[in-house]
Amino acid sequence: MQVVSELRFSADTAPEEVLEKAAARFAPRIAFATGFGMEGCVLLHMISARRLPIDVFTLDTGLLFPETYELWKRLEALYGLTIRAVRPEQTVEHQETAFGPDLWEREPARCCDLRKVRPLRRALAGLDAWVTAVRRDQTPERAGVGLVEEDTRFGLVRINPLAAWSAADVRAYVERHGVPVSPLHARGYPSIGCAPCTTPVSEGEDPRAGRWRGFARTECGLHTKSGTNETKTENMERTTS
Repeated sequence: MQVVSELRFSADTAPEEVLEKAAARFAPRIAFATGFGMEGCVLLHMISARRLPIDVFTLDTGLLFPETYELWKRLEALYGLTIRAVRPEQTVEHQETAFGPDLWEREPARCCDLRKVRPLRRALAGLDAWVTAVRRDQTPERAGVGLVEEDTRFGLVRINPLAAWSAADVRAYVERHGVPVSPLHARGYPSIGCAPCTTPVSEGEDPRAGRWRGFARTECGLHTKSGTNETKTENMERTTS
């Protein structure tokens, strides 16, 4: 993709510079998808502080923690911006009618596809670029992400301003700038997703061990190159674990 080669950054380029150049290149056809994790809150602060013309939305699955909804409202009020809700076609109740109760406990890949991946695809339609809060050290699948890369799955450019940052870098920024973050982090939730699929993490566990506990799964499908065979693999490992 030609546009990716146009946006070249050195390994130590600050996230703020990445955001500024991406906004200059792609606005108004650029958006930031936040899940209200600590990294997402950092990027919201950067976007707001520089008044960057980047649309902001979140995937409201209808299953988020109450603390997440409260943080959402707090950040909007603090930064004076609107964080759009992108919702699935089906409510949780309609999904239960179609697939049975608690689909996330039986087929989390299907549930994530219905409540996250498909809504994201609709939200990205017509855009040229999207910003994520992905870091390379979060999961093995994310280890090779670049600051700017072609997203072949969704057909646009993906901007990962925090790709080279560590968890310590993120915490330091939060403390330095007084960025509001979820109170769940202090209760043992380093990675926060939907309430039914997220549990606290014990000392020494991987930070994402609390996501889809009991399944061979650390990604919801938003940041993987392909979701092929996810459901089959999960069900096999669930049965044999």
